[in-house]
Amino acid sequence: MSEQQAINSSVFSVVMVNLLKGVLYKDDNPALWQNLISLQARVRDYVRELGLELVVQEDEGFAWLQTRHTDEQEQDEKIPRLVQKRQLSYPVSLLCALLRRKLAEHDATSSETRLILSVDDIVAMIKVFLSSGSNEVKLIDQIETHINKVIELGFARRLRNDSKKIEVRRILKAFVDAQWLNDFDVKLKSYLVNDQN
Repeated sequence: MSEQQAINSSVFSVVMVNLLKGVLYKDDNPALWQNLISLQARVRDYVRELGLELVVQEDEGFAWLQTRHTDEQEQDEKIPRLVQKRQLSYPVSLLCALLRRKLAEHDATSSETRLILSVDDIVAMIKVFLSSGSNEVKLIDQIETHINKVIELGFARRLRNDSKKIEVRRILKAFVDAQWLNDFDVKLKSYLVNDQN
């Protein structure tokens, strides 16, 4: 193996490991992003063998791996899922929907690409949908837990210089689309009707 091949193999490995760990953002590591773009065809071929597909949103600056939609013949081979589906709790789903709406509003009214909200703003936004009972402090702690789950899922992150500020990551747009929001609205209305009875 030549020195150039070894370098290319090493770069490919770094790209693959980062993709397998989660979403790759252009802003977080421009050099890694550029390597992904240049190795895109090779990455696609490699992950196809694992039953995955590479999704690259160049205009938004992020990429991730998802389970490939297969036809019936391939389905018979029963490739185990490498990327697991996760059932989100009602409060986490609600928070994702509210943040997605906020991102849409932000995109429509601002030229700034980053949406940054304070934790207090997020708490106020979701608090009206959750029953507080008599313990306000406990409710705020629960909301903080839900915010942390959204961060863990990669849909938001705390600012390094201010942990009370949250940046909503643009990948939320890819996972929470208009159809998902519509379905969630229907479930939310049903939930609110049942809750009032």
